[in-house]
Amino acid sequence: MATGKIGVTTENIFPVIKKFLYSDHEIFLRELVSNAIDATQKIKTLASFGEYKGELGKLDVRVSIDKEAGTLTISDHGIGMDAEDIDKYINQIAFSGAEEFLAKYKDTANSIIGHFGLGFYSAFMVAKKVTIRSLSYKEGAKAVEWVCDGSPEYEMKEIDKAERGTDIILEIDDDNKEFLEPTRDIALLKKYCRFLPVPVICGKEQEWKEGKMVDTDKDLVVNATEPLWTKKPAELTDADYLEFYHELHPGEEAPLFWIHLNVDYPFNLTGILYFPKVKTNIDIRHNRIQLYCNQVYVTDQVEGIVPEFMMLMQGVIDSPDVPLNVSRSYLQADSQVKKISGYISKKVAEKLNTMFRDDRKEFEKKWTDIEVFIKYGMLTDEKFYDAAKKFFLLRDVNDNFYTLEEYHKLVESTQTDKDGFVIYLYATDPTSQYGYIKAAEEKGYNVLLMDGQLDSHLIQMLESKLDKIRFVRADSDTPERLINQGEEQASKLSSLDIELLSGIFRSQIPEIKDTNFIVEYAALGAENAPATITQNEMMRRMKDMAALQPGMNFYGSMPTMYSLVVNTDQPAVKKIVEDAREALEVEVAPLMAAVENGNKEAADLRAKVSGAKDDAEKETLNKDISDKEKSVNEAREKEESLIKEYAEGVDTVKQIIDLALLKSHLLSGASLEAFIKRSVSML
Repeated sequence: MATGKIGVTTENIFPVIKKFLYSDHEIFLRELVSNAIDATQKIKTLASFGEYKGELGKLDVRVSIDKEAGTLTISDHGIGMDAEDIDKYINQIAFSGAEEFLAKYKDTANSIIGHFGLGFYSAFMVAKKVTIRSLSYKEGAKAVEWVCDGSPEYEMKEIDKAERGTDIILEIDDDNKEFLEPTRDIALLKKYCRFLPVPVICGKEQEWKEGKMVDTDKDLVVNATEPLWTKKPAELTDADYLEFYHELHPGEEAPLFWIHLNVDYPFNLTGILYFPKVKTNIDIRHNRIQLYCNQVYVTDQVEGIVPEFMMLMQGVIDSPDVPLNVSRSYLQADSQVKKISGYISKKVAEKLNTMFRDDRKEFEKKWTDIEVFIKYGMLTDEKFYDAAKKFFLLRDVNDNFYTLEEYHKLVESTQTDKDGFVIYLYATDPTSQYGYIKAAEEKGYNVLLMDGQLDSHLIQMLESKLDKIRFVRADSDTPERLINQGEEQASKLSSLDIELLSGIFRSQIPEIKDTNFIVEYAALGAENAPATITQNEMMRRMKDMAALQPGMNFYGSMPTMYSLVVNTDQPAVKKIVEDAREALEVEVAPLMAAVENGNKEAADLRAKVSGAKDDAEKETLNKDISDKEKSVNEAREKEESLIKEYAEGVDTVKQIIDLALLKSHLLSGASLEAFIKRSVSML
């Protein structure tokens, strides 16, 4: 029997390993099974080189549970170890046998998983004692047993062992008895070892018999040794890809399409990424794509290696070149990760472009299911945006699709304003904005549908990237003023008419919470509506952005602003102006003059204040200003009172306002009820 000390630099290495090396205790099973897989792959490699001439026998890895003894055993028929190997690879912590083996057989070695030489010691996170029983493949080798209780002390002796390979026997401690439950271990093996290249066996398959589940004689193999991504695309059918998808995501709707990744330079990367049907709301979950390293599950948190916008995708990627932390639990960022991320983004763009080019009609049918993904990519990945310009589609309210280039050619002749900007009209709700859309179309304009969750951001991005284009919502102005082509005709109203018209309509607009209106007037043609509600494009955008970005609270707290644009060409409006002038001119005209003169006199007095000789003169001037302002306010209040009192008796004014509010879905409650009653009485 030999005794000795493990080569560590501190007596406290085991508590450190136990508490801090791995984020989850359950990782120990992945590490030990991975080591067993490595040992199996090594013997296969040596046999292929002729360095091992014996019988390989049945190559599998077994996980066995003995509840009575309190042990969990991982067994393989791999390369095995002798005393010298154990001293080199076990007693010297972090001396990785995998790294040494790969260096020697790097060109033809089967997939070797380990890198750090620490995986074995994860056993001490759950075990109070660990025993290794191993027989090396080397001719004449003696079987050995190594035992350690989690301290730096160990015992090693020669034993009898008939079969080549290694058994790792864990005496599970009292805090981790859950790992003596077959269902728990099988679940972990299916999570971490589901696609390992060597069969992993844990117990027996079961069947329902006499009212309960019982073991059969057939071994339960928990993994698929040749997952789909390890095969060549030419060997696979659509049915193969769909079957694998449903194996990964049982119960989910079939994906739209998929991409098979397969590259070996300048890095190794394989995998299959699926495009699921994306709902209207973006659902970015960081667990849709699983990362593997040589078929060993690493993580489903792949933010570094997969671009953010691809978190909408599902599937697997496998790369031995991905830099992992020591516990293989998550990625470490470096230039290699960026290269892999860029490659994946490029392949996705190429796939989408091929689909668009090969069958545009079919691509258009899929557009509503993939547009969120494409828009998100364009917004967050500059290179993807450059590639996506070829296949990105704009859709109008009549379900016609256009590339960016096609749409610009379609509208530039009819929708270019006086400053040379091509105006892209759009709607966000074809039902509520129906009247505005139809009015724009009657002017010969095309209206896009931009009703997606990301479209407000997309609009701003396109405006910044495309030359001299501007997006304008169809309800942001009257049809005649949506695209200013320098043909607008000013309203021919006198100052009295303007004062009366503004006062009459402003006084009759019903109060709406957190909403303000300004009254405008324009000559829009006798055949058009007497009044229209519009909302300034930029102010509305600011409000929309404030709802999405907490940092813009200033805009979010402002009341919503609308314009009531009164059409002074419309006969009913003309009659309102004429009747009001006849009824109010005698009283209102002097008050208007008093306000105008009073403001002018107050301005003259303010100009004199700065030149006052002393405080007494300044005080006198300020008192005169205050008196003048008071008289102006009194005249204005009297004027507004007269106009409001008159307007309350003119049902036509209320009807015109309510019709405009109704068209914009702003009429509700008591105001809507009053409108209905008034409409009935007018019949």
